[in-house]
Amino acid sequence: MRVVLIVVFDGFQLTDLAGPADVFSAAAVLGARPGYRVELAAAQAGPVRSSCGIEVTAAHGLDSWDGPVDTLLVVGGLTVWTAAGNAGLVTGVQRLAAAATRVGSVCSGTFLLAQAGLLDGRRATTHWAGGELLAQQFPAITTEPDRIYVRDGPMWTSAGVTAGIDLALAIVAADHGPDLAREVARWMVVYLHRPGGQSQFSAPLAANPPKRDSLRALQIWMEENLESDLSLPALAARVGMSTRHFSRVFTGETGSTPARYVEQVRVAAARRMLETTDQPMDRVAAAVGLGSPETLYRIFHRHLGIPPGEYRARFTKF
Repeated sequence: MRVVLIVVFDGFQLTDLAGPADVFSAAAVLGARPGYRVELAAAQAGPVRSSCGIEVTAAHGLDSWDGPVDTLLVVGGLTVWTAAGNAGLVTGVQRLAAAATRVGSVCSGTFLLAQAGLLDGRRATTHWAGGELLAQQFPAITTEPDRIYVRDGPMWTSAGVTAGIDLALAIVAADHGPDLAREVARWMVVYLHRPGGQSQFSAPLAANPPKRDSLRALQIWMEENLESDLSLPALAARVGMSTRHFSRVFTGETGSTPARYVEQVRVAAARRMLETTDQPMDRVAAAVGLGSPETLYRIFHRHLGIPPGEYRARFTKF
């Protein structure tokens, strides 16, 4: 059995524990060989209260665990900074990480791994709200704040809350292949195909929500009509404003210029097509309103730093 030792602390996020634990448990039931055995540990053995008030029992203290660990997984929660100040917890994580096959974190649990010095010189992600802080506090880490999960060697980190399920599915796929991971996802009724490099947000979620109903309706219309004329004059006319006034209002309410927002929406749609279809580049470009593969390449590379073909090759499978 592959032992998955999940580390909790007072105030942890319950989904960070339950989501991955259920993935590993389901994988074992559905035929993973070797299977997984999930164990729970804390600084000291005993009851540990989650942020929602539900208590779990950590059967093991970190200082007393002496068995093998395949996967050491640290959960997150708003109290992670208090937990990171617990010397016994940090040293316990350091000790077990040294012998574990791989080490991972869910959500803000990344800060605990960072405090333990386990992510220095590596790439990592965390909940979107903590990305900037992680980069500031731990400059030796290459923070990738807009990723669902990141694998760098034996270190696996994920974004917030339900992204821990994506991380656990990716681990199952790495151990046993994508077919079993897909079956686990089907049984859990979750969306399997969220590759680690996928953004935590669509363009509307990444932008500030506008206050005006007309602008919110315009955002929905843009997402549904990517092949239409989305130029500044056309968008301004659609909401009955002058181009100058529309540009000022849209930028002020969303934090993004109309042109950049349109590009973000089109790139997000292109990413979805590249991840989930085998459509050729010319059809992808046409479907999202970018016209030609050359334009798709240029805009895609500007936003993501890689060409669309490389993105498809990297993120259409685990």
